[in-house]
Amino acid sequence: MAQPSFNLPSPCSVVVTGMGGCSSLGDLPQTWHYLLQGKSGLRLQQPFPQLPLKPLGMLHGHPSSLEQIITEVVRHTLTNAGLTPPLPDCGIVVGSSRAQQGRLEALACQMSQNGSLDALTSWYSALPYTPATLAAAQCGSQAVVLSPMAACATGIGAIARGVQLIREGTCDRVLAGAVEAPITPLTLASFERMGALARQGCYPFDRQREGLALAEGAALVLLEREDIALEREAQIYGEILDFGLTADGYHVSAPQPESLGAIAAVKQCLERSGLNPQEIDYIHAHGTSTQLNDRREAALIQWLFPQGVPVSSTKGATGHTIGASGALGVAFCLLAIRDRQLPPCVGLRDPEFDLDLITHSRQQDCDRALCLSFGFGGQNAAIALSRYPQTS
Repeated sequence: MAQPSFNLPSPCSVVVTGMGGCSSLGDLPQTWHYLLQGKSGLRLQQPFPQLPLKPLGMLHGHPSSLEQIITEVVRHTLTNAGLTPPLPDCGIVVGSSRAQQGRLEALACQMSQNGSLDALTSWYSALPYTPATLAAAQCGSQAVVLSPMAACATGIGAIARGVQLIREGTCDRVLAGAVEAPITPLTLASFERMGALARQGCYPFDRQREGLALAEGAALVLLEREDIALEREAQIYGEILDFGLTADGYHVSAPQPESLGAIAAVKQCLERSGLNPQEIDYIHAHGTSTQLNDRREAALIQWLFPQGVPVSSTKGATGHTIGASGALGVAFCLLAIRDRQLPPCVGLRDPEFDLDLITHSRQQDCDRALCLSFGFGGQNAAIALSRYPQTS
């Protein structure tokens, strides 16, 4: 029997023409400004009186709603990209690890107190795909709308899927990234029970590191096919070269002991991007400030990049925004490429590992950057970005 033929589109370059985001340091431009100054948005605080004080990164003096965060960040991203809704052909890939968990916890409390919900729509509005559908409504999208969920690897995974949609010809333009509003009683209690929460602050790769600091945040990028971006004379922050996504298949929370899946993700990313380790100018590490993650990630970087490469984690400044952390990392990499300025590992005083860890913002050419994320369930993500055009 004759096999069907498919007219697949030729591989195309995917560029970033807009960015928006927020963290406990402010919106994306403010976050970048304060990050380069070595400032942190973490504060000892606790919005829930039944729980102890912890270093947290909140956008305001109280936990934010996911709706509030996504609305602002979508608006900022479209404005930055020079686009005005409606954008019916714009794909949407916006994920979240915790999604509407805060609302679900509130509904559970309401059920336990009253025995019923005030309205069924309260439950509908708390479903996990809310970030993507809110973004789609704001953009006026009538294209594909996806809501990936991959723990701390969600942000990079969402951007990777957006790149795939463009390369396969499904969309010419995709809004991609992640949003997180994780300051909830259950989330805090769960991480505390695991012994993962810091007591005073977040110090990635430091000998005295205590653990992670939960934080709110979001980052979105506007991905476009290169020729579409050039045709409308859009600003271009950089090019997405390629990515690597793997899973350990090992444990619900602990990483595979030899980091085989994580190593495979980075190798896959480099090979698909046509890069050698020596060609990476900067690595934005996952760097959660927990004992196990930082030790395993440092060993991975030392093994794959024996020549040495500048490394930093920005979670000492922003806190750990869980699913949004990789998307924020991608934004920071693109800004580092644009400004030729590498962000510091805020809070790092006494490095435990033999890495070129950046303790103060560093003026340095950066043509190619690598962003890493490692999530619960052994979900590993790496994405490579480059200056555009690469010869500039």
